[in-house]
Amino acid sequence: MHKQMLNNLVKSVVILAGTTGLALLFRGLGFTDPNIIMAFILGVLLTSVVTSGRMYSLISSVASVFIFNFLFTDPCMSFAVYETGYPVTFVIMFITAYVTGTLASRYKEEANISAQNEERTKILFETSQKLSKASSGDEILAVVAQQITKLLSKDTVIFAVNDGTISKPELFLSFPEKKRTYDEDKERKTVQWVLENNHFAGATTDVMNESEFLYFSLRVNERIYAIIGIDPEEKPLDVSEHSMLFSVLSEGALALENDKIAQEKEDAAILAERERMKANLLRAISHDLRSPLTSISGNASNLLSNERHFSEETRKNIYRDIYEDSMWLISLVENLLYATRIEEGGMILRSTTELLSEIVEDAITHVKGNTRKHRLSYDCEDDMILVKADARLIIQVIINIVDNAVKYTEEGSEIVIRTRSKGDYAEVQIADNGGGIPDGEKEKIFDMFYCGIQKIVDNRRSLGLGLYLCKAIIEAHGGKICVADNVPKGTVFSFTLKKEEVTLYE
Repeated sequence: MHKQMLNNLVKSVVILAGTTGLALLFRGLGFTDPNIIMAFILGVLLTSVVTSGRMYSLISSVASVFIFNFLFTDPCMSFAVYETGYPVTFVIMFITAYVTGTLASRYKEEANISAQNEERTKILFETSQKLSKASSGDEILAVVAQQITKLLSKDTVIFAVNDGTISKPELFLSFPEKKRTYDEDKERKTVQWVLENNHFAGATTDVMNESEFLYFSLRVNERIYAIIGIDPEEKPLDVSEHSMLFSVLSEGALALENDKIAQEKEDAAILAERERMKANLLRAISHDLRSPLTSISGNASNLLSNERHFSEETRKNIYRDIYEDSMWLISLVENLLYATRIEEGGMILRSTTELLSEIVEDAITHVKGNTRKHRLSYDCEDDMILVKADARLIIQVIINIVDNAVKYTEEGSEIVIRTRSKGDYAEVQIADNGGGIPDGEKEKIFDMFYCGIQKIVDNRRSLGLGLYLCKAIIEAHGGKICVADNVPKGTVFSFTLKKEEVTLYE
């Protein structure tokens, strides 16, 4: 403040000295008194333009009259006046200079106000644009606080409110290089009062005026989204600042309300989709359980009623059908249980160091019954590849992929399981020579409940859980799973597992 006053005073003295020099030049050139008086009026006008406050133009007007009297009226170098008309001249000169300077100062103030309003309007327009691009409630609150700080050039603090609970404050400084601390313990009492009473309070008000900040609620009707504090710097906000502030608060509150409504709609849509998927799943399970259960109960009934009339081969075929249907049901239930655990975040890995070849061989033992009509082979590059894995889950992955190959390939098709070392990882490939998977389907087959457009050879429906579970299990192990075309035809599923090194001590 003192620096600004000194700066204005120096400008006034320099202009007055320049004006005096110009007047002396006019006197030397033989100009008359009216020309000299106009030079001093010009000096007063310039003073009012380059300084802030009308005091300096008033001082310049008085000083100009005395300098004109001292240097340019007879007797010179004296404040005495011989001619009786000069006092009137002095008064008119003073009034003319002061009025001219006052008008110039007023026009300057109006120009500054106009420029300030233009800048504030620009900030308000920028606020609308930024709020429209914000994608979350936190981003909206940050935009509101930043724009208020920019608009008023005052430090701002914001408290998000979630379900009636006030979060930690976030401070926004009007000048980033400025260092400032915020006393949260001292200010929180006022913030809590504003939240409970839905009314502004704090500095420059009659409520909680011991606070350092002035606090407002960011709200729509009775719903409060945040409490925003502004440092008024020991003086109340003027009408213009209040108007701008409430414009930003209103826009921010509306943006938050729209974001909440959109979130509620999205949550409702997700809930509806889940209900639809649940209904579809129940229908699919009912359908898939009915077929094998009907087969099992029918075959069991035949054995109970007519077993002695069946030949040994017929009985074996019936036993085999019962076994295969039972294993299919067990696989279905296992997949459903795994899917439930994954959705609930309850899949727990019990990883141990295992020989990859033993895991694959155990999986082959489980799928042999389902692959009787296919040619299943195992190509092991290295019997001693060790992996860190939950063997039970990896076996389920292999079973699911092999079952998938059995479902979608004709009888007599070849299925080959290969294992090999690939840097720090072990890779398992399961390839078939069936009809393959279209490129458009490859990106979707790992999605939950996606069954594809290919026809299942054994006419059993699929829930679309098998490959989804495979991906979840492998990614939980830190590996990757993918699908590609087999050359010359068919499909190759590949997944990787982190290798485990074992140190032997002799």
